[in-house]
Amino acid sequence: MIIKNGNTVHLQGREISYIMMVSEKGDLLNFHFGKRLDESDYSLMYDEWKKGGFISNDLCLDELAQEYPSYGYRDLRMPAYEVENIYGNMLSQLKVKDFIVHENETAQIEGMPSLFAGDKKADTLEVVLCDDAIALEVHLYYTVFDEYNIIARNAVIINKADANVTLKRAYSASIDLPKGDYDMITFPGAWGDERNIVRTPLKRSVMLEAETSRYTSHNLNSFVMIAGSEANEDMGDVYGFSLIYSGNHSTAVKTEMYGDVRIMQGINPFQFKKELKPGESFATPQSVICYSDSGFGKMSREYHDVYRNNLMRSKFTHMDRPILINNWEATYFEFDEEKLVNMAKIAHDAGIELFVLDDGWFGKRDTDNCSLGDWVADKKKLPNGIEGLAEKINAIGMKFGLWFEPEMVSPDSDLYRAHPDWAISVKERTPIEGRQQLILDLSKNEVCEYIIEAVSSVLRNANVEYVKWDFNRMMTDMPYPGFNHAFTLGFYKVMKGITEAFPNVLFEGCCSGGGRFDPGVLAYMPQIWTSDNSDAVARMKIQYGTSMCYPPSSISSHVTAVPNHQCGRLTSLDARADTAYIGTFGYELDITQTPKEEIEEIRKQIAFDKKIQPLVREGDFYRLQNPFDSNFCSWQMVSKDKKHTVVYAAKILVDAHTFTGTLKLKGLDPDKKYKDTKTGAVYSGAYLMYKGKRMNYERNDFSTEIIELVEA
Repeated sequence: MIIKNGNTVHLQGREISYIMMVSEKGDLLNFHFGKRLDESDYSLMYDEWKKGGFISNDLCLDELAQEYPSYGYRDLRMPAYEVENIYGNMLSQLKVKDFIVHENETAQIEGMPSLFAGDKKADTLEVVLCDDAIALEVHLYYTVFDEYNIIARNAVIINKADANVTLKRAYSASIDLPKGDYDMITFPGAWGDERNIVRTPLKRSVMLEAETSRYTSHNLNSFVMIAGSEANEDMGDVYGFSLIYSGNHSTAVKTEMYGDVRIMQGINPFQFKKELKPGESFATPQSVICYSDSGFGKMSREYHDVYRNNLMRSKFTHMDRPILINNWEATYFEFDEEKLVNMAKIAHDAGIELFVLDDGWFGKRDTDNCSLGDWVADKKKLPNGIEGLAEKINAIGMKFGLWFEPEMVSPDSDLYRAHPDWAISVKERTPIEGRQQLILDLSKNEVCEYIIEAVSSVLRNANVEYVKWDFNRMMTDMPYPGFNHAFTLGFYKVMKGITEAFPNVLFEGCCSGGGRFDPGVLAYMPQIWTSDNSDAVARMKIQYGTSMCYPPSSISSHVTAVPNHQCGRLTSLDARADTAYIGTFGYELDITQTPKEEIEEIRKQIAFDKKIQPLVREGDFYRLQNPFDSNFCSWQMVSKDKKHTVVYAAKILVDAHTFTGTLKLKGLDPDKKYKDTKTGAVYSGAYLMYKGKRMNYERNDFSTEIIELVEA
């Protein structure tokens, strides 16, 4: 709901208020973002709220919270935007021109994904800001949902001058939090070690930048939290910032001289530039800002709900997903049709529903040094082509899926020989190869159209019901400032074109594992391969960190072979499955070499996963024990009606002590009775949450336990 009252505009979510105010000078200021307030005219409090200033007979904006700050006028802090104007300088002074309320609408951004209303009530405020001296106009968009504690923000910058101007910085959102004792929580990592949790105190005059210089990246996710120093999983004030964007991103945080904290999120200013001709505009991606008064857990559940209900467009978002097996770790490049069909037969007998053929099916690709871009079946391996293989897999009773890496090209490929100019390159330099491949230039329309048609041709001619979409190298040698954004827009065009043309295909994102795990991808693909590191112990931390922002149903988590192919660790089949249940479940192992007793166990695992899929897909997620600071990891899914819950618990390393204490559950109804489906024991919700349940770990490393409870 949006309320205009006097000189204030008040956005009300379920439990939050976001209040803006116009100063006597026409500046757009932030009055409040946090717990919901009443509908008073807060402009009456302006005089007691402002701090005064050291500029004679004027107001110093350095001392006030702003909505979209400029630089060089009366605020010397970080600006949200920078424009080299028609006079050759960077000065700007935006003033409020108008407030426009769009009822029952969400902000839609041309060429980029954003939140949609669906069956939720949502309104959008458009604030028009102008700098008449340089003929610059900025439109700020704020979407608020009645049912959520989030504000979705983006900006559109318009050149109203009769000459070109150059945009050098354009953040999607900026907010100034009042003086306080805050920590910044980020999610850095590396290949095979994605989304760690790092908490850094925000000291006076300290600036931290969470940013990357490529795609979303393994090394730093585009989700950041600012939390009170005492905040934890269940208590305290937390502000979340999540960017719906798959390119070079930045979240800049600075504690200013008076102790207030400025947070800005959007496109990374590094290597960014956009020239705007007269009348042209530039739209920023959407930043989804959330406030929680009850710690990280409440914030996570808020993001989970809004992303699966109002971002993810795939019809599979709210459907059970097929249990798959991927051939990669079983065969790598060494396979033929007979071997694949044999694998599929054994997998089908175990209860697996979808067979996925990974890399190596096209061109002459017996190693990773050739053929990317040539999406035509290798008839030596597959004499009947993809169509024939799909038919044989279907005849067994399984669905068929296929791996692509559409954004790449091998120098040794027919595509590159025909169109070397389609690869990203700089004229005066030799293109930099990574993994013996180059990246196609998605800023070029003809390249995007080629990818759409090449992939579509395969999907039209064979019964492919699942696609794994990969991206396996770093982005380098960008040809000009601003290229990364142009590439990202091309990526969205390609994803949109293919996913909308094939709505009955389940798409999964992948980027050397979890390198592009972001809301922009989730808008088109309802699940993402979380990490190439599939070791159950490593996945405890990776999935724990990922859950801070992203719904469990988007987290692809598979049971793989041991010794693990990434780290060599040995874990039990039970531990691997238990860790993978809270996610999109599947297998990556050579099932033709799996002992009969393990095949029988796989049947039981599949039956259990299918039973709990609706809970994992739609329920509320609670983190119980943190593997980053303890020898334990546990999490819990609870159905919205609180009648069904599944708990995962793990003791990572064995020790000499048999007593491990009790595990207190969360999110249950204290007045309900719950029955353990394995033991038959009945407990009250109050007992499980306030007294806790004793866990019975085995006396070995990496011991896990799954508890399922239903209303008695």
